[in-house]
Amino acid sequence: MNQWALPTVAVLLLGYGAVSGRLQPTVVTQAMVFVALGLLVGNRVLDLVEVDTANQYLRLLAEATLTLVLFTDAVRINPGSLRRESVLPVRLLGVGLPLTIVAGTLVGLALFPQLNVWTAAALATILAPTDAALGLPVVTNKRLPSRIRQGLNVESGLNDGVCVPLLIIFLTIAQTEEGIGHIEPLRVVLEEIGFGVVGGIVAGALGALVLRSFAARGWMEGTWQQINALATPLLAYTVAAGLGGSGFIAAFVAGIVFGAVTGERAEHSTFLAEQSGELLNALTFLLFGAVLLGPALGELDWRVALYAVGSLTLVRMLPVALAMLGTGMRRVTVGFLGWFGPRGLASIVFVLILIEETQLPERSLMLTAVTWTVALSVYAHGLSAWPGANRYADWYSAHSPDHAFMPESVPVTEQRVRVPALRGNDRARPTH
Repeated sequence: MNQWALPTVAVLLLGYGAVSGRLQPTVVTQAMVFVALGLLVGNRVLDLVEVDTANQYLRLLAEATLTLVLFTDAVRINPGSLRRESVLPVRLLGVGLPLTIVAGTLVGLALFPQLNVWTAAALATILAPTDAALGLPVVTNKRLPSRIRQGLNVESGLNDGVCVPLLIIFLTIAQTEEGIGHIEPLRVVLEEIGFGVVGGIVAGALGALVLRSFAARGWMEGTWQQINALATPLLAYTVAAGLGGSGFIAAFVAGIVFGAVTGERAEHSTFLAEQSGELLNALTFLLFGAVLLGPALGELDWRVALYAVGSLTLVRMLPVALAMLGTGMRRVTVGFLGWFGPRGLASIVFVLILIEETQLPERSLMLTAVTWTVALSVYAHGLSAWPGANRYADWYSAHSPDHAFMPESVPVTEQRVRVPALRGNDRARPTH
């Protein structure tokens, strides 16, 4: 990386920050801007000459981002509220997510003859997690029924954590089937998941007990309460990785434990972790545009294009429709839930794990498919989020006499959304 790379990144951050308030009432999202900037500056400015080195930079950044996101997402979930109001999230995660992976596997096998069932399943799992931050207006527009907004929000907060062990399983079996190395699938899976859970419980409990015990005595300054919540996922990830487990599972479990032990205090202690995650998220999409999307421009063919479009439509929307059977949800609502499942950060991290840690011969094809799917999602879901949310809100308002009989209208407890800058500042945007 040349000496002007970091100044360039800093100028881009300053530039976006200067106009971020003006962009907020528009359809232009943060991810759209940084992907475009990364594509424009590319390797010419960042001077990431070696492909392997470029991927390592991006992976390090993306893993740090996902670690913070998994932790803060898990902290935000209220277990009591989730148990009471679990119908929509449970259907999306317990029925929709597995069916999405199955559908993605079948489409992958149909379009890419090079893939076997395990590599196709791994590709489908990489693209299964949703990223609500890419369609933020959908979960922040108060005109939408709270049950729909919170269902999508909770799904996005939990599905990347659920997909981590599935991806580990599929990649491990895929490498065994390919005869790559001497891998014991059961041992690897048990170590990744088991040590990940252990690291998460230990770190989450330690961080929570320190905060709960010493903050209550007045021994901890407010700044260090914030740093405590930033250090906890770091501890979880590194302990799990040191033991041979998954740092992502550890970060997710640590967030659950941290939130459960600290209670309401957790909401006020994770601001720094959430803001740090937001900065790293912007940088991740900047490097995604420069390092992955740029080279992928020359790799696009009709199979990759069809797979990307299918992943965002049929592969997501049909499973969601099946998951909603029996709920009484109107077709408009089912279509809305099906469309707004953006693919983003988790998919970027997962595909980089595939590239860096496996020797699968199909990994280049899988990288191209994931890159184009994420890029398409950034712009398709970003551009449609506000118009789509407002049109659905208009439809919902027009049926106000029927609200008492509509399952969409069941009130639920509001869960905090991922982007902290919008809490308490959800400015209304024009509806037309």
